[in-house]
Amino acid sequence: MTDTDRPRPIAWLVLVVLFIVYTLNFLDRSLVYILFKPIKAEFAFTDLQLALLGSTAFVLFYTTLGVPFGRLADRYRRTWLIAAGLVVWSVASSLTGFATTFGGLLACRMIVGVGEATLGPAAYSLLADWFPPRWRGTTAALFCAGIPLGGGLAMAAGGAIAQDWGWRAAFPMLGLPGLLVAAVVMMLPEPERGAAKGSVAEAGEPFGVVLRASVTPWLHTFGYATFAIAASAWSIWVPSYIAARWSLELKDVGLMFGLCTVVGGLIGTTLGGVTADLLQRRFLGGRMAFGAIVALLSAFAWLGLLTAETPNVAYIAVTFGMAFGLAWLGPASADVQDLVAPEHRGVAISSYYLVVNLLSYGLGAPMLGALNDVVPKGSTGLVACPIVCLVAAGLLVAGSYSRAPAAAVASPLAA
Repeated sequence: MTDTDRPRPIAWLVLVVLFIVYTLNFLDRSLVYILFKPIKAEFAFTDLQLALLGSTAFVLFYTTLGVPFGRLADRYRRTWLIAAGLVVWSVASSLTGFATTFGGLLACRMIVGVGEATLGPAAYSLLADWFPPRWRGTTAALFCAGIPLGGGLAMAAGGAIAQDWGWRAAFPMLGLPGLLVAAVVMMLPEPERGAAKGSVAEAGEPFGVVLRASVTPWLHTFGYATFAIAASAWSIWVPSYIAARWSLELKDVGLMFGLCTVVGGLIGTTLGGVTADLLQRRFLGGRMAFGAIVALLSAFAWLGLLTAETPNVAYIAVTFGMAFGLAWLGPASADVQDLVAPEHRGVAISSYYLVVNLLSYGLGAPMLGALNDVVPKGSTGLVACPIVCLVAAGLLVAGSYSRAPAAAVASPLAA
């Protein structure tokens, strides 16, 4: 396949299946957030404990196992690795509904993280081999569109199930369908590695040499990691914030928040990939410049939420916040894939995820939870989010205009 070839039909089929897998990935990951209120009521957890349960327990294994799974993705059949991970996280998510202690809930969330750690490295590596470089920002964004759809389904379906049958029923009812999808993934074809050329690095070259030669990779990774602290807070904390501020029913909040997530997220991820690719073709660092713009716009969305006087205004802010907070995911990942040689793509993307998720889910979410526990009643620790967005925008602007051999960058841990 040459750089100007159009993708084959089978490539689009693979993308559709991987999109469905990513939808299930984020459904099982996000389901616990809409259920924070009944879980907190049953176990009398603090917000810090909820953060440890909802993010830290998951991200502990999701990030640390990402790199070894990335190495497996660089060496073995990637479709089988994805299918195995899908089975693991679907079963673990289903079992969450049967846990009776904090330790049991924590263990299930950890195993969900183990299973989901397989998807990113293998999926992005597959897509890079099925699609030529000029399509990578767009296809990565379409793949990432599974995030808002999965998150939205988790909020809407999870809230409705919890309201009618209790929070425990939501986990197996929404988790077990993943086993059927895993069977489909097993049948997907495996492309030749490097089938779609276009990496900056020469085949076989240690890309750590490229990373040490420029400040751009560091600004890329830590700029997006900082932005992710605020972006992840939309799903983790905002549903509970809206329900508490206006004393709304969980089912109603879940339905509206899910709708906002799907609409805003799908618009943001799809248009984000296309727009970032257009900017990238115009000047070096175009994708990172796009990331800086949406980080700045995200700060305004947070201000809209925090100053909202009615739930409807808050939901409008959520819609924009989800659009801006997810628009960068595909472009950022495409930058990583463009830099490295084909045989290093799995490790590169997993290393990038390691930094971003450790800072956002592992550190940022518990910090916001702890802040919620100490601020005066009626206030919220979410006031830190617009500030975080501004810091991220500054880092990404600097990265876009820093001198580098190419605008595409990768994680500083990828070496």
